[in-house]
Amino acid sequence: MKLTFKFLTGIAIILLLNNTAARAQGCVAIRSTGGLCAMDEHPDSTTSGGAWLFNANSRYYRSYKHFVGKQEQKQRIEMGTNVINHSFAQDFTLTRIFNNRWSFSIDVPVLNNTRSSLYEHGGKERHETRSFGLGDITIKAYAWLLDPAKARKGNIQASLGLKLATGSYTYQDYFQNTGPGGTKLLGPVDQSIQLGDGGTGITTEINTYYNFSHNFGLYGTFYYLISPREQNGVSSARGGAPSAKAVANGSDVMSVPDQFMIRIGANYGVGKFNFSAGLREECLPAKDLVGGNNGFRRPGYIVSAEPGITYRLKRFSVYTYVPIAMVRDRIQSVPDKISTQLTGVYTQGDAAFADYAVNVGVSFKL
Repeated sequence: MKLTFKFLTGIAIILLLNNTAARAQGCVAIRSTGGLCAMDEHPDSTTSGGAWLFNANSRYYRSYKHFVGKQEQKQRIEMGTNVINHSFAQDFTLTRIFNNRWSFSIDVPVLNNTRSSLYEHGGKERHETRSFGLGDITIKAYAWLLDPAKARKGNIQASLGLKLATGSYTYQDYFQNTGPGGTKLLGPVDQSIQLGDGGTGITTEINTYYNFSHNFGLYGTFYYLISPREQNGVSSARGGAPSAKAVANGSDVMSVPDQFMIRIGANYGVGKFNFSAGLREECLPAKDLVGGNNGFRRPGYIVSAEPGITYRLKRFSVYTYVPIAMVRDRIQSVPDKISTQLTGVYTQGDAAFADYAVNVGVSFKL
């Protein structure tokens, strides 16, 4: 049992990364999912009647490569017209483990984003817009479906939660050279750097693992955010008047999209270190499970290889994970399809993606 729990530390950190996992690497604005998977990494906390766990995770990426479908638009970098996003997210997650089956968590993200472009600032000069502040808070309840005392090699954990609309979805900054006579206009920043999406969502999650030995095993995660609200009422025109095309295809107002994430991989423990390697898919779909699908969004997905390493002590763990993009695909949105129907010309927008993201964090028992 001692060896099994030692191995579980690595699983705990991998599942713990679900806090910030679903924040895609670019203009596909997949946001922090919140919540801490309460895989118990401390043997005594499952038998002592309860424990508190705290995690702080930092995530950074720089998106700058544009894609239409899976095709990279390399000319955007060559011409200097690409959009560059710098995104930093700091998630603070507190989890209460009630017993060896049930736990509850709250995740509080703080976001700091910058976005530079030419097309948002008159087309001739590159300027920046910024956003900083509290993101959307998530609360979750977790339950192990199998009795941990009997299911020593593997288990399945289910979660249900709420994503609250606490982050600003109307954050504004100045867009240069867009007003009368080349003046600046104050307007909502791009959807990709808004602090929230304006919707209250339902989070669903399944985490699982299976140990083949005391130091080797597999893990898997499925996460889905259901966003019933279709649009949040915020203009996508950056302080100006929306174009006739945007009004016709419905992209003049920002949408509140669903999102999902899938992770699978393997862990190997050596002493105080745990090494992992896996695959990760993050997706913002074109259509939602509940509610309408119109409004401005950049749907797409990223498939990444995800190596990671964790160093653990009795009450304290430090980890880093670096998902490296292998497939980036900006798929057709509903407004794209409406424009195709209206004009008879196939329409598909683009999005900027990152090459990789960096996650660094600490987790400890209080």
